[in-house]
Amino acid sequence: MPYVIQTDVPFGNASDVSVSVDGNQAVVEFASDPHGGPECLWFCFRLRRSNSLPPGGQVKLLWRHFDNVLGGHDPRSIQPVIRVSGGDWQRLGPGTVESLPDGRQAASWLMAGPDDFADVALCYPYGPEHVEALLDQTGSYWQCDTIGLSQNARAIRRLSNDYGQPEGNRPGLFLIARQHSGETPGSWVLDGFLRQIAAAGAASPLVWAVPLSNIDGIVQGDYGKDNFPYDLNRAWDCPPMRHETLVIQRDMKRWHDRCQPVLAVDFHAPGACETDGVYFYLPDPDRFEIVTQRARLWAEHLSKAIGSAYCSQQFAQVATYRSRWETSSFATHCASQEDLCALAMETPYARARDIVLARDTYQAIGRNMAKGVIAQLPQQ
Repeated sequence: MPYVIQTDVPFGNASDVSVSVDGNQAVVEFASDPHGGPECLWFCFRLRRSNSLPPGGQVKLLWRHFDNVLGGHDPRSIQPVIRVSGGDWQRLGPGTVESLPDGRQAASWLMAGPDDFADVALCYPYGPEHVEALLDQTGSYWQCDTIGLSQNARAIRRLSNDYGQPEGNRPGLFLIARQHSGETPGSWVLDGFLRQIAAAGAASPLVWAVPLSNIDGIVQGDYGKDNFPYDLNRAWDCPPMRHETLVIQRDMKRWHDRCQPVLAVDFHAPGACETDGVYFYLPDPDRFEIVTQRARLWAEHLSKAIGSAYCSQQFAQVATYRSRWETSSFATHCASQEDLCALAMETPYARARDIVLARDTYQAIGRNMAKGVIAQLPQQ
C-alpha cells in the first residue's frame, strides 16, 4: 500500500477507504462517516506515506458517495484543506466531478504526494486548542468557566468578558457555535468576533459565548447535523431534549438576569456547495412578528458591516426547508422564552462567490460583524 489512511487524529472522520495506484498516481478513496446520524459531510484524516514508496508523485483524493453528503451537488464549489507534515493548512483548488457508469458521482482533487504525511479535512478544523489560543492571544480579557458537562461528561466552557450583576444595565450578547459539530466556518467567524470584542475593551457589550457547544461531536469527528437522539439545535424545548441544551439554557437565564439583553447569535455553516456568501436565518415571522422585525433590522445592519463582498444578496432568510424535528431551535427558544432577538448565521465552507475563504477571512468577517454590533448598541 503506497499510503495508509489514519482516522485516529483530532476530529478524525473517514470510512470506506481504499488506496490504489494508477500509473504514477496514487488514488486515495474515502467517504464521510455519518457516525450514526442521518446526514454526513465532515471528513478529516491523515494520509501517511509508506516507507517503500519513493518521494514525489501525485495523489488523487476521491470523495466517495458524494451524492449522499448534505448539499453535495457541485464538487467545484468545495475546496478542502491539507496540512503537509504538520505545517500550515492550505486550501486545494475546486473539485472535479467523477461520474460512475450507473449515474452516481464522486468528487476528486489532486495534490502533491507528501514525503511523510498530510492531514486532509473538509475545512479548517477548530477545537479546544484553538479556544486556548484565543484566550492566550487576548491576554486576560476573557474569563473561561465550565458551566456543565456534555452527555459524555466533557466540559462545556463559556467565555465571558464580564459577569455583570443582578438587574445589570450593560447591553448583553449571547453567542453560541458548533451546535452542528462539523460546521467549523462558524467557529472561525466567532473567533474573529471575540478578538474584536477584546480589542474594543470598554466599548464592548457584556458578552457570554459558548464556542464549542456540541463538544462530544467535535472531539469524535461527527458532522452532527440532525444526529440522534436529537439535533442539538432542535433540542431547545422546555424541558430541553439534550443535557447540553439544559446546561446552556440555564446559563442563558443567568446572563439574561445580569445585563440588558440585546442580541443572540448562533454561528453555523450551510450545505456543502453553497457559495452565495454569508446570510442570516430569522425567526418565523408568522410566530414572532415583532422579534422578527428586530432580527431583520439587525441582519441588514450586520450585512453592511460585514461587507457586500462576503454577504449573500439574500442576507436575511426564513428557514423554509423541511426539518426532521418539530422541536425548538436556539433562535426559536430565544424568541419564545426570552423575548430575545436571535440570528442564525450561515458562513460557507469554501467560497463567497469568487472569494476563497481562509481563516483570516473568516476572522475578518467576525471582526467586521463585532464592529457593526458595537456601533449599533445604545450608549452606555
